[in-house]
Amino acid sequence: MKRWWLLLAGLFVSFGALAQFDHEHAAWDALVKRHVRWLPDNKQSRVDYAGFKADHAELKKVLASLSSVTPAEFDAWPQPQRMAFLINAYNAFTVELILGRYPDLKSIKDLGSFLQSPWKKKFFRLLGDARHLDWIEHEQLRPLFADWRVHAAVNCASIGCPALRNEAFTASRLDAQLDDGMLRFMGDRTRNRVREGRLEVSSIFKWFGEDFEQGHRGVRRPEDLYARYASQLSGDAAQQAALRAKTMAVSYLDYDWSLNATGR
Repeated sequence: MKRWWLLLAGLFVSFGALAQFDHEHAAWDALVKRHVRWLPDNKQSRVDYAGFKADHAELKKVLASLSSVTPAEFDAWPQPQRMAFLINAYNAFTVELILGRYPDLKSIKDLGSFLQSPWKKKFFRLLGDARHLDWIEHEQLRPLFADWRVHAAVNCASIGCPALRNEAFTASRLDAQLDDGMLRFMGDRTRNRVREGRLEVSSIFKWFGEDFEQGHRGVRRPEDLYARYASQLSGDAAQQAALRAKTMAVSYLDYDWSLNATGR
């Protein structure tokens, strides 16, 4: 009888832990609403890292909640919940990485070394093991979901990155949030633009070109994506026509690794 009571108690603990995780990510949502600000163009955002530092205890609670999820729990969730979880985890742990040196840094690259990039540092636990940021992006999000819109969702704390949203990603709104992130990114003329008859795009499309060749949403090469977002890339009808015809020459812009902090 005692054995059965122990088994039941274990089940209640497991169900309680599962129920405790908030798939609305309300605590993270509250933090980014307070400390992430859209610039006037509504395509770029800046992060108030000093504000995050003042709320570090609240951020730590968010990180602890993310770290408490077991692989079994995660695997039982539907795909949108898993994807939203991983995106929010990437962004939240990136903020935590920055706070480890803030304000004494100008770029996330300052946190790396000749032997190890900042994205390879195992400084947190997730899904039962020590992890680094590259594990989330390159071993989970990109290969498992094969959705090129993720590049406008994860934020590397740099001005060259697509904007960090001032809201948490949630399963119920994930598709709309990913669409909106790409619209803002492709319409941001500091990152993607037509100039002198040539399309100049973010280096993201060079580094991760294979992600735009998987056929997701009909995109089988980066030119398909540029055609899809022609009206965001240019306001000129002739240029839009060239983009849709996929005849425009393409070059890649230098990436701005400066910290995406407020005041910059």
